[in-house]
Amino acid sequence: MTPSQTTATSTNPRQWNVGLVGYGEVGRILAEDLRKQDVRVTAYDLKLRSDQTGGALRDHAGAHGVELVVSHADLAAQADFIVSAVTASQAVPVAKACAPAVKSGAWFLDFNSASPGAKQRAAALIDGQGGRYVEGAVMTSIPPYRIKVPLLLGGAGAKELAPLLVELGFAAKVASEKLGVASAVKMCRSVMIKGLEAMVIESFTTARAYGVEDAVLASLQETFPGIDWEKQGAYFFQRVIEHGRRRSEEVREVAETVREIGLTPWSAQGTAERQAWVADLADEGLFGPKGTPDFARSPDWRTEADRILASTAAKNNTPKKSN
Repeated sequence: MTPSQTTATSTNPRQWNVGLVGYGEVGRILAEDLRKQDVRVTAYDLKLRSDQTGGALRDHAGAHGVELVVSHADLAAQADFIVSAVTASQAVPVAKACAPAVKSGAWFLDFNSASPGAKQRAAALIDGQGGRYVEGAVMTSIPPYRIKVPLLLGGAGAKELAPLLVELGFAAKVASEKLGVASAVKMCRSVMIKGLEAMVIESFTTARAYGVEDAVLASLQETFPGIDWEKQGAYFFQRVIEHGRRRSEEVREVAETVREIGLTPWSAQGTAERQAWVADLADEGLFGPKGTPDFARSPDWRTEADRILASTAAKNNTPKKSN
């Protein structure tokens, strides 16, 4: 422990200072739900440095009584419980940035969709400085569930942390005391879920181009009658348009998870590329201005598919197929 580090003493989670690294969609949802319980919340996000996005984050923090700090170290030095909720590629860098200042005995919950190997590297950094690292695997989309999203915990401290998180409102369960198991569950699930998103966008957009989308949807409905493919298609388009960048980084970690056991991640690699491709289109403004209420909220996936087809035809200098 360095001279600047102090010891986390409270065993009552409602008396903790909860530090959120990452103040994006997930961080803001957690902040809102924790502040409703009068839990002290501190947050840091690299986007706070941006004139374009920092203002909105500061406004949200001010409205909900969240204290913003200027660095990872400032957050780690005062937090009893740190939640790292950033993009998958930043899981290890965040742990590295927080580790030197982490309070002895403070909890560090890694919320990120990273491979088991990445979680193990992050754990070594936090545990090596006296913190207590626990991996968290978020098992479905957070917005509908908010703080009660199904959460699997892993690592030596998972069993001790789980009831404390439940007291704060989390729906946390222990997957294993072995680090990496919870993340493996998440990553293997994501091969399917994120892959299905990418396949729906590719299949539906291509079907739209050939004018056969109704026949394709009817066939899918016959094969999988429990799924409303119109509604599911719209939802998948919405989520990938809005969160494709984060999803592509997650699926690159999924690919690394597959690679760590000696398989070539052909499916995961393709999914990551498709998710990133949609994210690039969103950054170009194809789906409208980001941050507006209507962005990525079209109830009809055809609207977004037509935008993609028009953009593709223009870039390739080819006429759009008639449908």
